[in-house]
Amino acid sequence: QVQLVESGGGLVQAGGSLRLSCAASGRTASSYAMGWFRQTPDKEREFVAVISWSGSTTYYADSVKGRFTISRDNAKNTVYLQMNSLKPEDTAVYYCAAAQTPYREYTPRTQPEYAHWGQGTQVTVSS
Repeated sequence: QVQLVESGGGLVQAGGSLRLSCAASGRTASSYAMGWFRQTPDKEREFVAVISWSGSTTYYADSVKGRFTISRDNAKNTVYLQMNSLKPEDTAVYYCAAAQTPYREYTPRTQPEYAHWGQGTQVTVSS
């Protein structure tokens, strides 16, 4: 079992930056591909970014490409989402998730491919 706890959300002005963290606990916590998703009250949860378990492969949604960077520190069992040039449309609750299969080198992008979810952290970007 993997437990995930997000932190780092908050209120920021448009053009600003935030760094989200996702701390994972569990025996094989660092062995999973990790993704970030986000959700607003009027939309379904959407994919933002993913990093393979080794950290060698990443993939981003077109809406955040060039502005967001996902990274991981497996020694600390932590995944990060650096968000720069934030826009009001980035306002959402951000969730991190661990993929279904450990030690598999892939970058899943759909919710059913993830087995473990954090509780979410609110990001609000003011205009």
